[in-house]
Amino acid sequence: MIKNTKKLVLGILAHVDAGKTTLAESMLYLTGSIRKLGRVDHKDAFLDTYELEKNRGITIFSKQAVFISGDREVTLLDTPGHVDFSAEMERTLQILDYAVLVISGADGVQGHVETLWKLLKKYKIPTFLFINKMDQPGTDRGRLMEELQRRLDERCVDFTGCPGQEEFLENLAMCDEIVLDEYLKKGSISEKKITGLITQRKVFPCYFGSALKVQGVRELLDGVTSYTHCLDYPDEFGARVYKISRDDSGIRLTHLKVTGGCLKVKMLLTNRSGDIDKDPDGTAVWEEKADQIRIYSGSDYRMEKEVPAGTVCAVTGLSSTYSGQGLGFERHSEEIPVLEPVLTYQILFPEGTDQHRMLRRLRDLEEEEPLLHIVWNEELQEIHAQVMGEVQIEILKDLIRERYGVTAGFGSRKIVYKETIENTVEGVGHFEPLRHYAEVHLLMKPGDPGSGLVFSSSCSEDILDKNWQRLILTHLQEKSYRGVLTGSEITDMKITLLTGRSHIKHTEGGDFRQATYRAVRQGLMQAKSVLLEPYYAYRLEIPVDMLGRAISDVQRMGGSFSEPETQNDFSIITGEVPVSTMQNYQREVTAYTRGRGSLSLLVKGYKRCHNANEVIAKKSYDPDKDQENPSSSVFCAHGSGFLVPWNQVRDYMHIKTDDIGQDRSWNTGDSGDSLRSENAGKSLKLDRELKDIFERTYGTTQRKKNGYAKTIRTAGQREEKKNYGKEKEESRRPEYLLVDGYNIIFSWEELSDLAAYDLGAARSKLMDILSNYQGYKNNTLILVFDAYKVEGNAEKTMKYDDIYVVYTKEAETADQYIEKAVHRMEHRYNLTVATSDALEQIIIMGQGAIRMSAMELKEEIQTANIEISTTYLNRQPHSKNYLFDHLPKDLVELMEEIRLGKKNRKNNPQKKKK
Repeated sequence: MIKNTKKLVLGILAHVDAGKTTLAESMLYLTGSIRKLGRVDHKDAFLDTYELEKNRGITIFSKQAVFISGDREVTLLDTPGHVDFSAEMERTLQILDYAVLVISGADGVQGHVETLWKLLKKYKIPTFLFINKMDQPGTDRGRLMEELQRRLDERCVDFTGCPGQEEFLENLAMCDEIVLDEYLKKGSISEKKITGLITQRKVFPCYFGSALKVQGVRELLDGVTSYTHCLDYPDEFGARVYKISRDDSGIRLTHLKVTGGCLKVKMLLTNRSGDIDKDPDGTAVWEEKADQIRIYSGSDYRMEKEVPAGTVCAVTGLSSTYSGQGLGFERHSEEIPVLEPVLTYQILFPEGTDQHRMLRRLRDLEEEEPLLHIVWNEELQEIHAQVMGEVQIEILKDLIRERYGVTAGFGSRKIVYKETIENTVEGVGHFEPLRHYAEVHLLMKPGDPGSGLVFSSSCSEDILDKNWQRLILTHLQEKSYRGVLTGSEITDMKITLLTGRSHIKHTEGGDFRQATYRAVRQGLMQAKSVLLEPYYAYRLEIPVDMLGRAISDVQRMGGSFSEPETQNDFSIITGEVPVSTMQNYQREVTAYTRGRGSLSLLVKGYKRCHNANEVIAKKSYDPDKDQENPSSSVFCAHGSGFLVPWNQVRDYMHIKTDDIGQDRSWNTGDSGDSLRSENAGKSLKLDRELKDIFERTYGTTQRKKNGYAKTIRTAGQREEKKNYGKEKEESRRPEYLLVDGYNIIFSWEELSDLAAYDLGAARSKLMDILSNYQGYKNNTLILVFDAYKVEGNAEKTMKYDDIYVVYTKEAETADQYIEKAVHRMEHRYNLTVATSDALEQIIIMGQGAIRMSAMELKEEIQTANIEISTTYLNRQPHSKNYLFDHLPKDLVELMEEIRLGKKNRKNNPQKKKK
C-alpha cells in the first residue's frame, strides 16, 4: 500500500447562484494560490475559464485548482450549479474524497439542493456545508440550522466558532453511541473521533459566512484541514475518468483520478481484461499511450512525468475513453448516472449544411457533456438533441457557433417519453441465413421504477458456452431498445438469458447480435407495454390566500400534492406532477402571486403517462414498419433463408420452452432452460415438438380428405403399405424414421455390451451410426431417448449433425412420445418406427405406420454401409460388422474381449458359476 499520500480531492457543489465559484475564489486566495480575488460579475473569476461562462455568469464545465492547506495538497473541483449541467457535476462526484455543499442563506434549502444531497448520499461522500450570503438582511442562523436539520439531515451540526463548547460537544455526542460513551466518561471528544464521524457521514459540519467578503471561509478551510484524512491506495494501477474536454488547440483531454499505483508518461492504458487478445464480452479492445500528463489549475497547467494515486490530472493521447469509465482495476466499477434528460429538440442547420458531418461534430460535444444525447433519426434524416432544459440549448447554440462557425436553430420542445412492460414474457430470436446460425431466448420482466435495464444470465454453460453468453449480454447492453407503443426508449426491465444455441461451424459474433436484438423486439411485441413520462418533484410556496388556486392548478396538471404546511403568511405544498404540464408554470406563479410565490422543481423520474392514449395516437408509430428494429426471425430451409413474423416465430424455434400466459409463473434457476408453470402437471398436453420439426422443414400442411395409408401385415414379414386414394400424393410425402433409442441399444449386442461399460458412449455411438445412415437415406430421422425418471426434467430437443435427438420429459417414456407423434402425423407423412418392443409394435401398426424391428434396422444400416462403401467411396467393405468397422481400434479390442468372455461363459457353465 502507498500510505499517507497527503492528497485530498475536494468538490464544491451548489444550487445555481448560491455563490459556489465565489467561495472557491476565496479559498484559493486565502491559501495563496491566487494573488487577487476575482468576481463572477466582473468576469475575472479564476475558475471561469470559458468565454461563455464569463458572459453568462454561470459554471458550465467543471474546473480544477490546486492549493496547499496544512500538510496536504488539495485538488479543488468546482462543479456546475445549474440543473441543466448536472451530469457534469454527477460524474465529478465519483472521484471526490470530500465535498462542500454551498447553500444560500438568503434562499435556504432549494429544490436542487435536495437533489444534490441525495446524490452525495448515493455516492457516500463525506460532506461539509457552507451557508453563504449571511451578510444579507433577513438571514437567520438559527432558522437556517433548523431547516437544514429538517430537510437534509438532523445530524447537521454548527461548527462555526464552536469546537470545545459544551453545547457543541453534546450535539456531536448525540450522533453516535460510541462517541457518546467517550464524552460521558471524559467530558471531551478527540479530533480523531470527530474526523471519523465526518468521514462515516454520521456528522455534517456546517459553517456560516460570506464568500464575497471572505467571512467564515478561514474557519471552513481549518475544518477541512483538521477533520479530514487522506485515503490509502493500493499498489495496483487504477483510474476513473470523470470528464472529456478539448483544449484551445483541439487536443482531446481525458480528465481522471488515479486511484491506485501511479501513472507515468508513455504508459500503456487499455480496457483489456487480463492478457487475452480479445475481450470475451465482445467489447472493442483498445491500447493507447498517455502522451502527456497535465495538472490543471484554472486555465494553466503544469506537465508531470509521473503522478501517484490520489492525483487528478488530464491525459492526452487517449481517443477511446469516456466519462464514467474505469481503467485498471476500476474497469468494472462504472456507475449509472441518476440524472437524465427529459426534453428533446430537433437541431436545424442552414440549408446546404452537411448533416452527417455535423452529426460527427456533435458527437464530440456529446463526449464533453454527458447529458447531451445526440440522436440520429434515420427515417426522417434528422438530428435530435435530448437535453435537461432550455439553458443547455442556449449553451449548445453558442458552442456550435464558436467551434464550427455554424448557426444552429432548434425546433419546438418535446417530452422524452419512455416505455416499459408490466407482464413477464419470453422473447425469442433466431438468425439463420445460409452459413450463419444463432438462437436466443430471453426472459423479460418488469423492473422497479428507476432501475433502468438490468441484465443477467441463468443459462447453463452445458447448454451454451460462457463466451457466447457474455457476448449476448454485451449485445444486450450496447443498444437502446425502442418500445412498440411510440418508439420511445425502453427502461425499467430485467432481461435474463434463459438459453441459446450456436453452431460449431457457422456461428459468428454478429449472428448473436441479430438474434439478441430480434429476441428483445419479439418479447416487446407480445408484452403488455406501458408508456412512461418524466415527473417533477415540486415545492410551491405561495401566500396563504392563494392556496386554493395553487391546488386547483396542480390537479388540472395531473399532479399530486401532500397536506399543505403553513409558515408565517405562506403555504407550502409539495408533490409530483408531469413535466409536460408544469414546465411553464413558473411564469403563472410569478403572475398570480405578484412575484411573492416561488416554485422549485427537480426531475423525480419516470411514471405512467397521464394521457397515454393521446400521446400514442399523436406519435402514430407502427412497430411493424420499423426497419431498424425487426421483430421477425430468419430461418433456413432448402439452402435459403426466409423470414418468420414475430407472432409465428415460436413454432419454428429449435429450442422449446413453455408458453407463458397470465396464469403462469417463471422459474429461472440454475438449470437455465427449466421453465415451469404453476399448473404444470394438471393436464398432459399433446406433444408439439415433432410437429414443429416437420413443419419448419417442409412448411405447414393440412390434413387431406382423400388418401390415407393402411398397413397390411403378414406374419414373419415386414409390412407392405397399400395405397388408397391418390398414389402420386402418397409417394410425394416426406419420409420420417422414428427410433426408440434405448430399445435399439439393448437389442444390438455390440451396443448393449458397450452400454454395460459406458451408457453415454453407447448413446453417442448410436447417434453417429444413425447420422451416417440418415445422410445416405436423406430422410428426417428422430432419435428418442427415455428421460422420464429424471425428476423435474423438461423435454429437450437437440440437433446432432442432421438428425434430431429428443430426451423425453419427466413421466413420459419414449414409447408414449412416439405413439403421440404417430397418431398426429401418420395422415400427412410416411412414418417408420424402429423398435423391438412388442406392445409398441402393435400400437404402431394400429396407427398405420410402418414398423421396423431393431434387427431389421441393423440390416438396413449394414446394407447402406455396403452401398456407401462400393458405390460412393469406390472401395469394398473390409468387414461385415458395421459397428466394429467404425469403432476406434482400442475400443474394438475391448469389445472383442467382452464378447469372447461372454461366449466362453455360455460354453462353460461351471466356470460361470465360479
